[in-house]
Formats: sequence, structure tokens, C-alpha cells
Amino acid sequence: MSDERDNSIYIGKKNTMNYVLACVTAVQSGSKDIIIKARGRAITKAVDVAEICRNRFLKDQVTLDKIEIGTQELQSRDRGTFSVSTIEITLKFK
Repeated sequence: MSDERDNSIYIGKKNTMNYVLACVTAVQSGSKDIIIKARGRAITKAVDVAEICRNRFLKDQVTLDKIEIGTQELQSRDRGTFSVSTIEITLKFK
């Protein structure tokens, strides 16, 4: 995946609208692009956040720049090594 930047929003267990609000706040603070990052089960929520931003809250202000997918190897004490899918969705603002 790409390098770590301040404009990344990491998707987790919070409500979807919390992440949408984080995107809107980033736009209002002057960010030109935002990277929405998620892995595992949170990938569907990341797609939802990107679509809500594009189609409702930031309509005509944002374009989908790129989508990167990948796999990370994680270590767990009880499960050993396992693979987790990852996604990065980059939204660019006009």
C-alpha cells in the first residue's frame, strides 16, 4: 500500500456516518485528497463511506481518483499467520 499521510482515514468499528463526517471535515480544512483505508470486514464500510461522500454530502465536489487492493500477512498468538484483504480508496476534491 502507499505511504502514510495525514489525510488518511482508517475505517474501523464506528458508525459509517462518523467516517463521512471525518471526510467532510477534512475537505473543509483544505485537504485536496483523502485516502480511505480499511481491511477485512471493514472494507464494505469503506466503500459505503466513499459512496456516501461522492453521492450525497460532497456531490459535485469529489471524484474517485484511484482504488488499491492488496493483502497483508498478520501474526496472531492463537491463529498463527493469516492473510487479510486491504483497500485504499483515494478521493480527490475539486
